Amino acid sequence: MTNLQRAAEALRAFKKVVFFTGAGISAESGIPTFRDKLTGLWTKHEPQRLETANAFRENPALVWSWYLWRRHHVGQAKPNPAHYSVSQLAVAGWDVSVVTQNIDDLHERAGSSPVIHLHGSLMDVKCFACHRPGTLASAQLETPEEEQLIEPPRCARCGGKLRPGVVWFGENLPENSWRSAVRRVKSCELLVSVGTSGVVMPAAAIPDMALAAGATVIHVNIEDVGFGGTDEIMLLGSAGMVLPALLKAAGVAV
Repeated sequence: MTNLQRAAEALRAFKKVVFFTGAGISAESGIPTFRDKLTGLWTKHEPQRLETANAFRENPALVWSWYLWRRHHVGQAKPNPAHYSVSQLAVAGWDVSVVTQNIDDLHERAGSSPVIHLHGSLMDVKCFACHRPGTLASAQLETPEEEQLIEPPRCARCGGKLRPGVVWFGENLPENSWRSAVRRVKSCELLVSVGTSGVVMPAAAIPDMALAAGATVIHVNIEDVGFGGTDEIMLLGSAGMVLPALLKAAGVAV
């Protein structure tokens, strides 16, 4: 029996499924990862150096403009067949939840719900000073012209500078999101880990958490990230190819 057949058998057997997704699923929609070369103004900067609270303190306009550029890039991207496979499985009758490390909204635009964002969302903003959620007018979301930097808007409550609603390096995951993710992972029958690097903690512990709770884990990745356990199945290939093939092999009617 091939790994695809084993995975299809597991999908037919288990109806409570959590998809745990990382950068690999969104890369197929053209959203760059840290490994991709940046363009324009951003060729001069390393993303890791822009995604910290200290960077925002030192140059809020630079960091804010970087995130406006990223938000614009995400807005132009479209969900790919992997995103749609997740939502199609739910339509076909499976109990599907999504836990993602990604800060884009491609799962939501593909029709998935609920989607738990462990690292926050580019679509959200909050105050750097009082931490309350904020809102932005459409004019405040316009992408800067080349070499132009835009100062972040101010919080309507305290006057502090608004920052992206994402988790920066050195910050803790949102407590409510992490608790919700842990609860769903520990109660699922099948975890499908898609395009995750397995190195960013504590999210990288999620597959092990599912295995410890008795679930079967399917890994979908372009490289082998499995540990060879009896309850693990490794499917090598791009998410946009593998997930539709998995649904087809399982006989999922969409």
